[in-house]
Amino acid sequence: MVRTSINEDLKLPSVKPWVTPLVDELVAFRREVHANPELSFAEYKTTERILTRLRDVGLDPVALEETGAYVDIGEGPIALGLRADIDALPILEETGLDYASVVDGVAHSCGHDIHTTVMLGVAKVLKAIDDETPLGARVRVIFQPAEEKMPGGALTVIAAGVLDEVPRILALHCEPRIDAGKIGTRIGAITSASDTIKIELTGRGGHTSRPHLTEDLVFAMSQIATNVPAVLGRRIDVRSAVSVVWGQIHAGSAPNAIPATGYLAGTMRCLDGEAWEGAGDLLDEVVRQVASPYGVEVKLEHIRGVPPVINTEEETDLIEDSARAEIGSSAIVLTPQSMGGEDFAWMTSKVPGAMMRLGTRTPGGEDYDLHRGDYIPDESAIEVGVTVMAAAAVRAIAQLKMATGE
Repeated sequence: MVRTSINEDLKLPSVKPWVTPLVDELVAFRREVHANPELSFAEYKTTERILTRLRDVGLDPVALEETGAYVDIGEGPIALGLRADIDALPILEETGLDYASVVDGVAHSCGHDIHTTVMLGVAKVLKAIDDETPLGARVRVIFQPAEEKMPGGALTVIAAGVLDEVPRILALHCEPRIDAGKIGTRIGAITSASDTIKIELTGRGGHTSRPHLTEDLVFAMSQIATNVPAVLGRRIDVRSAVSVVWGQIHAGSAPNAIPATGYLAGTMRCLDGEAWEGAGDLLDEVVRQVASPYGVEVKLEHIRGVPPVINTEEETDLIEDSARAEIGSSAIVLTPQSMGGEDFAWMTSKVPGAMMRLGTRTPGGEDYDLHRGDYIPDESAIEVGVTVMAAAAVRAIAQLKMATGE
């Protein structure tokens, strides 16, 4: 059910007259970025493309130290920050599109080319509006590098002071399970904390006929693989949705030999920030307790990733009110929580914010998932994303003026 916000009485002009003329240009830009993907912290040409397009309309963007950039539109205090991530993935593209990646083994299979294009469009729309009637405040649009490289390029943006004047921030992410023309929202955790776990075990190997003369390392590994997730599920509030899933288990080379070394690796995910903080110490304790009866030596590496993205109510209202005014209430759906990690969480842990899901599934078309080499988002989502985010920026400025009595 779509909620009614206290700000619905704001009478704001539609941004569509500024968005529609840009659509073809933005689609072409998206295809150019899509064909030339770059990995985390190597988005040099992508950054230059962004800077060039912003300068072409008279804006003065600031390049970050290596890759990425930000730009302010308007004059006065900052009313809102908007963030796009610009990096691609080390995935082989399998779409067969005319504008498919020309970089072998690198592809925009998570939709960051859409995110980048949407926020470029927003900057252009706001500049056109500001040229006609001054906005009276600033909107900061951030093109962030390295979302796909944990713990994330958002930390470099924060360290550079880019968020220091930003009072609130929004972002969007492609969602192939929602139809193009719609957006998904929710209050609270919309993504999960995501950590990497690596465990190395060592012990005396030996013959499988005499396990009592060895540390039965494979059996110990099996107990860790099954019991650690189970124990954590009983030691942490189930509402936190802690999930440990293994992606790698390696040991041995012969069916009749107990190996001396073994390796497990996986991820730990959690929808609650406080539980995520406490789960680190508990993980170490549980792994060692489970392994202890088998006499193996344990080396645990727990690599902290990102906290969950927590959507605040006011910022979620800002998105929904803007979408309701521009594309209608029926276009807003409740999106499920994702157990995926997203480094926008570092930004929402610093300032109030929200992330919306941008529907990219062609209605009646094929279903995809993110991080798949054959992912083909419906490009009509670009216009929807620009419209909602630009409208949110205009609304945030109006709210700031109302709050300050201007």
